[in-house]
Amino acid sequence: MKMIAEDSQLVLIDFQEKLMPVIEHAERALENAHVLAQAARALTVPIWSTEQNPSKLGSNPSSWRSWCQQTLPKMHFSACDEGLIECLRPKSQAPAGNARSLPKHLQKPQSQHPARPQIVIAGCEAHICLLQTALDLVDEEFEVFAVIDACGSRLQSSKDAALDRLASAGVELVTTEMVLFEWLETAENEHFKSIQQLII
Repeated sequence: MKMIAEDSQLVLIDFQEKLMPVIEHAERALENAHVLAQAARALTVPIWSTEQNPSKLGSNPSSWRSWCQQTLPKMHFSACDEGLIECLRPKSQAPAGNARSLPKHLQKPQSQHPARPQIVIAGCEAHICLLQTALDLVDEEFEVFAVIDACGSRLQSSKDAALDRLASAGVELVTTEMVLFEWLETAENEHFKSIQQLII
């Protein structure tokens, strides 16, 4: 399946100032996360971010505060245990009007699939917080895409193990450029040139 901008949300996991110095290839992962966020902003893809124990590990890059719908502080390793699901999935709403005048199937709130069911996820550490969050998102029936060149761990072997588990669980492994060009769909997209410049 392809990623579609109108169906996507971007989740950036724990790109924190005190964590990044110990992440292997951290500069590349952070640079690609910036590219993803800039493309998401241009294409009106919602952006969410998390910070693991921010009092100890510090904050994400300050520029992200204005880009993100919300930054979730967390102590659980999975952001899904800290409110991420509620952010990604709109709440069901009871139908308006007089219940007697509505057909029976409309008289109760309907279970609702997310309006944007595709979750593009990047972050650190790949084998802990990203992995646990992604697995929980799969359990919640989201379509999850992990951006392998925008995530990292302290050790390459840990990242490799995480990617194996993610793929086995049904998470699609993608690259930053895959995300950008699938979101764009065509070179005629009005944002094509500006987004292309992000990777040149």
